[in-house]
Amino acid sequence: MQEEQRTFIAVKPDGVKRGLVGEIIKRFENRGFKLIALKMIDVTPEMAEKHYAEHKGKPFYERLIRYIQSGPIVAMVWKGYDVIAGTRQIMGATGPLDAQVGTIRADFALVKEYNIVHGSDCVESAEREINIYFDEKEIFDEYENMAEIVIEDLG
Repeated sequence: MQEEQRTFIAVKPDGVKRGLVGEIIKRFENRGFKLIALKMIDVTPEMAEKHYAEHKGKPFYERLIRYIQSGPIVAMVWKGYDVIAGTRQIMGATGPLDAQVGTIRADFALVKEYNIVHGSDCVESAEREINIYFDEKEIFDEYENMAEIVIEDLG
């Protein structure tokens, strides 16, 4: 059974610098997911450390921290039925060469380290990451998007 969820998505600095924000948003909206929060921010060292806490001590940790702070990101919260799995499907595998043709990473990423976009991998990660970048008052869930209207009409 499908479950309504929230997820955190970030267009990483390389995606912002390459002007891909609109294309990425369009792909999620076309799928019917609901954008409920969005902002462009510079990631602070504290945010970066919280975001990548599970990688602390790994050889690539410092590179991740530098990369996420190398320019602004576009932080977003999306909502929808099975939105975590759905957005991960749209993004594609972490490594662009492993990603299916037609996914964001297969279409736009050059190397695994600069793969355009981040998405939460589970409900717990989604809530943790949302709380790093957003206060609840910055999340707008009061409106119905077209997918919700259509699903409501089917019920």
